[in-house]
Amino acid sequence: MNDSLVQLIVKTSIAKNHQLFGVKKQSAEEEFLSSLQLSDSLQGLLTNEVEEKGKALALPADAGQPSLKVFEDSVQFMYGLRVKAADQVSVSGQFNWLAKSGDQYPSGVENFVVDIPAATATETSAEDDIANQSLWQIFLLTFLTGLLAVITPCVFPLIPVTVSFFLKRSKTRVEGIRNALWYSISIIGIYTIPTILLVLLFGDDILYQISTSAISNLLFFAIFLVFAISFFGAFELQLPNSWANKADQKAGKGGLGGIFFMALTLVIVSFSCTGPIVGTLLGQTSTGGVSTAPIIGMLGFGVGLALPFSLFAFFPSMLQSLPKSGGWLNSVKVSFGFIELALALKFLSNVDLIYHWRLLDRDVFLVLWIVIFVLLGIYLLGKLKFSHDSDLPYISVPRLFFAMASFSFALYILPGLWGAPLRHLSGFIPPDGTQEFNLDALKYQIGNAPASGTNTGSLAAPPKRLADKLHVPYGLVAYFTLEEGMAAAKALNKPVMLDFTGHSCANCRKMEKEVWKDPEVLKRMKENFVLVSLYVDESTPLPAGEQYTKKDGDKVLTEGDKNLDYEITQFGFNAQPLYMFLDLDGKPLSSIKYGYDPDIKKFIAHLDAAKAAFDAKGK
Repeated sequence: MNDSLVQLIVKTSIAKNHQLFGVKKQSAEEEFLSSLQLSDSLQGLLTNEVEEKGKALALPADAGQPSLKVFEDSVQFMYGLRVKAADQVSVSGQFNWLAKSGDQYPSGVENFVVDIPAATATETSAEDDIANQSLWQIFLLTFLTGLLAVITPCVFPLIPVTVSFFLKRSKTRVEGIRNALWYSISIIGIYTIPTILLVLLFGDDILYQISTSAISNLLFFAIFLVFAISFFGAFELQLPNSWANKADQKAGKGGLGGIFFMALTLVIVSFSCTGPIVGTLLGQTSTGGVSTAPIIGMLGFGVGLALPFSLFAFFPSMLQSLPKSGGWLNSVKVSFGFIELALALKFLSNVDLIYHWRLLDRDVFLVLWIVIFVLLGIYLLGKLKFSHDSDLPYISVPRLFFAMASFSFALYILPGLWGAPLRHLSGFIPPDGTQEFNLDALKYQIGNAPASGTNTGSLAAPPKRLADKLHVPYGLVAYFTLEEGMAAAKALNKPVMLDFTGHSCANCRKMEKEVWKDPEVLKRMKENFVLVSLYVDESTPLPAGEQYTKKDGDKVLTEGDKNLDYEITQFGFNAQPLYMFLDLDGKPLSSIKYGYDPDIKKFIAHLDAAKAAFDAKGK
């Protein structure tokens, strides 16, 4: 295997007194051939490179006809496939063979499924894919967020004071630069090291478990609500002054240790502005189930926050170009307050979905967001004023553009009240199923009613358990327990598509919006599989007879606990989404752990491969 070319080898063993026709034409008129046929979605992977390895014989031909080539004993047919080096691919299809035995020409079909791992590893998983694809994105996002935090009222005024202090206190400019660099490194370490320690002490998935817990989400909602009210000026929220005073005293002792405590003082003093941002980043980067993602996130944020201090130490003249502190800083803080309020609703929505309160259905959530961002736009235009705001004699160009962006965002989400998909926000807003009036969902209910009925039909019982609480989009029929799903699969003689998902899983909603909705994907899911959606954060208690205790002593009391334990013990995975495919005995049809990937063609190929593997087992 190289960067793009894979060799698919078909090995044959030929019975005695039989001769197998090859796959390469010797002339345009030749019809006696064996052939390879891949699934429709994979046919484009084949190259023109085909090689035959075996002892070839030439059969005598009729007058005027070319001789025919056959093989005895054994032969290998080698086909070239072009795939992306970073992709895992399940290649499925059939080999149509034609042989000669005396005056007879027997033929047959052999189905096959081959899992091709990524070129960079012999075995990869969805977790590795998430790490490889998104860690740089996480670093870039958090780095930019760290730079944004610099212009908050808690940090911005400290830049010229701190940099000037280093340059004046140091004997040489080189020493001043060195001290500023150590100051920046200390800031990065203060944000990153505690995250590393948390992962080391409590396990790789501790931040993921915290971010998906209903209690944690409720706590985040309360914290963000308090921060938002504080940003609006109701009160000043800060860590105890004694912490900053003690750090400041140690900073006065000088040396590298003193500089470290200066950095610690900055982190403590700026907590009221940076705390909500850090909390948001930890929550969002932890949901992928990748232990390094939160660490990379905090590293990026620390680098972004610390970078200006080093830059201004290298180029002190740039300090003169900084705008002076003033009322604009307070406007930034209030604007963050509106954003914090919107994020608080996101955390509350997760809890609402887990406990099925139905307080923040999709339409209610969107109404609140529309109001928040309209008010933000009005505030930026100076038409809404808080008690501690400065007078605004005119609207600056940046404020005008930010106001336009806020109004535009509110206008963008407005059609969502009537069911517009809002695909770009699918990971942040409640799912479509929580909205009663949804024009987008109506077409699936009308146009696909017969199709959904055929998925259960008279052979399989319809979904019962949790069907009154949980729903899947686009007219799909899903079971919400493995037992019911397996029973339906056996009745319908169809493979099971396991959909490990969660109420607070942003990437699950993205997959539904970006991939499941595709007509070809939807058709295959409806016709070829029995869908079993297992929510790992479902709060419904298990019946008393089904509750149990795991080997580590933890009790499994809810449907979500049971589903997560099944995902971890059977597939060694704890992130969502995860799509696995089972035969009628509950055994995996593929070893690939398929997670979030918006590539529609790749998902179709994977569905086709799973179906082909199931069909091959049934023969």
